[in-house]
Amino acid sequence: MTVMTRVVELRAMQYRRTFRASIFSSFLNPVLFLLAMGVGLGTYVDRSETATQALGGLSYLQFLAPGLLAATTMQAAAFESMFPIMAGLTWQKVFHAMYATPITPRDIVAGNLVWIAIRLTTIAAIFTIVMTLFGAAASPLIVLAIPAAVLTGLAFATPIAAFAATQRTPDKFNSIFRFGITPLFLFSGTFFPISNLPAAIQPIAWLSPLWHGVELARALALGTIGQAPGLALVHVAVLATIFLAGSWWAFRTFAARLARG
Repeated sequence: MTVMTRVVELRAMQYRRTFRASIFSSFLNPVLFLLAMGVGLGTYVDRSETATQALGGLSYLQFLAPGLLAATTMQAAAFESMFPIMAGLTWQKVFHAMYATPITPRDIVAGNLVWIAIRLTTIAAIFTIVMTLFGAAASPLIVLAIPAAVLTGLAFATPIAAFAATQRTPDKFNSIFRFGITPLFLFSGTFFPISNLPAAIQPIAWLSPLWHGVELARALALGTIGQAPGLALVHVAVLATIFLAGSWWAFRTFAARLARG
């Protein structure tokens, strides 16, 4: 057993004590969103010929579900990389205790990221099963939408965790949700094509990591990824680059924070 797995074990033990509080936000809330927006509102959207044309002939449920899959992992990753990191570095200082052992800052970062990946995989897998049961999956490739959604979440988790390691209080976390996560959730192609946005705003949406994740998950869920494989590789490359850059930043901020005490 590597020392990094000790960090994963810690996060798992912490989650075992608090998992009941996360059931609604992690699992039930996305399903209810899918029912309300995809099935409820989708019934009315599908009656509109203009809307159907804008969605490329898809039902609203088929369009919405993959985007909601990526957006759900983004939200879960953001939460998992904020308050638990703050707890480990500031409130409980358990990461400082680990640092006094052979566990290095790199091990602490890697262990946290592995745990976040496990959490995101569980959430994405359950959501994908629900999508399939509701008929929102048009291709067996939807299985690959799970790692695509996890990669999307990790592209947010690493830079947010790196930032969290520089903070002494959680005051700025609300701003991240209010001015970052929530706008991206609404305007990155999850609920409607970004081509419907004003032309001046569309390039901003293209820069969003969530848009890349939504487009990748949607192409896999619908089985259309073969129509533009080069674009799919671009989505993967962008998300992977953000993940790697965020990981490098996290290694630096964790090491500096733990060294300062």
